[in-house]
Amino acid sequence: MPVIAVVGPTGSGKSDLAVSLALELDGEVINADAMQFYRGMDIGTAKISLAERRGVPHHLLDILDVTEEASVSDFQRQARALIADIHGRGRRAILAGGSGLYVRAALDILEFPGTDPEIRRRLEADMETAGPVVLRQRLESVDAVSAGRLSDARRIIRALEVFELTGRPFSSFMPTREYIAPAIQIGLQVDRDVLRARLARRVHAMVDNGLLAEVRRLDAAGLRSGRTAPRALGYAQFLGVIDGDSDVDQAAEATIVATRQFARRQLTWFRADPRVTWIDWEDPELVARSAALCRSVPPKR
Repeated sequence: MPVIAVVGPTGSGKSDLAVSLALELDGEVINADAMQFYRGMDIGTAKISLAERRGVPHHLLDILDVTEEASVSDFQRQARALIADIHGRGRRAILAGGSGLYVRAALDILEFPGTDPEIRRRLEADMETAGPVVLRQRLESVDAVSAGRLSDARRIIRALEVFELTGRPFSSFMPTREYIAPAIQIGLQVDRDVLRARLARRVHAMVDNGLLAEVRRLDAAGLRSGRTAPRALGYAQFLGVIDGDSDVDQAAEATIVATRQFARRQLTWFRADPRVTWIDWEDPELVARSAALCRSVPPKR
């Protein structure tokens, strides 16, 4: 039974389509949005509510505290186990989310190297004392591909850690577009101008619904000590409000800009995958067309 994945940019209606497909095809939804793993991060991530789930079982929502780090390899293991369980019960597994690497981790042949806390600590200390330029030069000597691709200090450290652990360049672990099992990917095709306006309205609605209060609660629960959660769209900007670096209007505008940029990156990521079948997000027959595709199209490999 092919796995179904609903992909596309933030704000395009992936969660709603996944629920409708689950009702149509007797399915269950697996979250593939990394920020929706976190308990309490509800308003700022537009997490689907219990009422909006319409009785459809949802998995991998609210599984981490904000102090914990999201892990693609952990997600891969959990998602594949859930897919096997759901299919084993004769139901359809439906991935929904815009975190591209997480979707591919569930669907594609993708190997994750291990970690070593001692190596990581040493490299982090080197980054602190020597700086990113020196560590990038070190990475370039063993993995020029990754050195040319990575700019984030955390990822440079990870690439060096992987090389020390395995003797292989980090770039050799990059995913290939080959499904590990049959899959169908449905992409929500958007009008960019309409999406831009919709994302702005959504951020303002989040503010009206209490985003600042949610960030305050999570800050008190240790949000800043986490590696992943405090970088989430909206949360990073509204921590600045708490610190007095900006006001609510400025944080909202910064969140809108960052969200639009993120949506563009998501579209670039998913459009690069020729296996995605795109359907207009405003098509009145969206659910029917998507369900028909899942029933009739032979899965691409």
